[in-house]
Amino acid sequence: MRNILQHRGLRLIFLANIVSMVGSGMNSAGVTWFILQKTHSEMALGTLLMLQTIPALMMLPFTGVVIDRKDRRRLVMLLDAARALIILTVAVLALNGMARLWEIYLMSVLVAAGFWMFWPTINALIQELTPESQFAHSNSFLLAGFQGGWLIAGAIVGFVYNHIGLGGVLLIDFATYVVSFSCYLFVRKGKHVVMPHQETQEAAHANGSEVRRYFHELLEGVAYIRQRPHLLLVGGAWALFIGGMFTQGIITAPFSDRILHAGAVGYGWLNCGWAVGACASALCVPRLLRGTGTRRAIGIAMTGLGICLIALPHVGAHLPHKVLLSSRAIAVGLIASAAIYCLMGSCRALGGVAITSSMMEMVPKHFMGRVQNTFYFGATCLQLCFSFIVGAVAHRRSLAEGFAIVGALYLLAAITGTWPAAHPAKLQHAPQTAAAET
Repeated sequence: MRNILQHRGLRLIFLANIVSMVGSGMNSAGVTWFILQKTHSEMALGTLLMLQTIPALMMLPFTGVVIDRKDRRRLVMLLDAARALIILTVAVLALNGMARLWEIYLMSVLVAAGFWMFWPTINALIQELTPESQFAHSNSFLLAGFQGGWLIAGAIVGFVYNHIGLGGVLLIDFATYVVSFSCYLFVRKGKHVVMPHQETQEAAHANGSEVRRYFHELLEGVAYIRQRPHLLLVGGAWALFIGGMFTQGIITAPFSDRILHAGAVGYGWLNCGWAVGACASALCVPRLLRGTGTRRAIGIAMTGLGICLIALPHVGAHLPHKVLLSSRAIAVGLIASAAIYCLMGSCRALGGVAITSSMMEMVPKHFMGRVQNTFYFGATCLQLCFSFIVGAVAHRRSLAEGFAIVGALYLLAAITGTWPAAHPAKLQHAPQTAAAET
């Protein structure tokens, strides 16, 4: 791990990630709680999640080519700057009491569009800068930063939301984007573009027009996945995993409100428990992967997530609600639920690092944007479908059934990620980057 931290560019990326995730976590929690307070409906949260997938469905099939063609550092900076301006605009409206519900929805949709392009780009940039033998360590640091930011955000939002409101939360998010942009600015100098194999370049130029070359590269990424069953299965598990995590956001706030009766503070503790588990476990994951192997780790992690999520509402509902402890009334159900969220966060760290490290090992750098976006597109389709289903089931039938549906997605990811398939020999990678001064 020391080798990773000695790389200046990676250090700045990890720092930017931590700071950015503090703001993004506060934004997500603040918007979720704002909408739930305004509407008192899980359907409204499901609608928000469904709307956030629309730009992703339009962008993801095409942006992979852009990620593989352009300087990934500059692309990340552009995405940070655009999202920061959108959030600042709505923050000013909210601070002046002028923000309406549709404006919150619109902001969330636009920020989500940037998110769906940001994460494939940052993963590709991390792969580009990291030595091949250090992928697991690099992904662990990235995840630790991500969850460390969410840990801080989860601890903050639940306790300060009632004091600073949505406007204050969004203003903090804007400030974190400014810091993140500044870090990426100094990751490296000049323009760096990952170069494809010589035969790929020749085949692309043979197609003539820019549009034909673009679609040639797009279809080339799809063909690359189809020829590799093992990659298809691991990517399928990734799509189910991501789809489950985002759909899970619909049911966490209502769980705190309706079952635990803990309100925004309980919501903060649940998010905090998840982040503590993920952050604490992330730095141990490389050692665990050496002992278990990535395939077995995926199965263990996804199975653990599924079982915990299915059991969670029953644990929270059947424990006595309050007991006097340290002169304060603390919900026993909340303590047990936060502990389960901590365990799920640990599973998230193990499964997430195992999957992303496997992907980085299997996919050449000049294909990473296109391959990732294909599976992110699948995750978005799952999110679009299940956000409506889970929201409707949780609102009209029972919250426990909503938890069971999301848990089933994780269990399906466990089956997909461990299904036996041919594992192709490790590919020889082409020369990685070409740099030109700006």
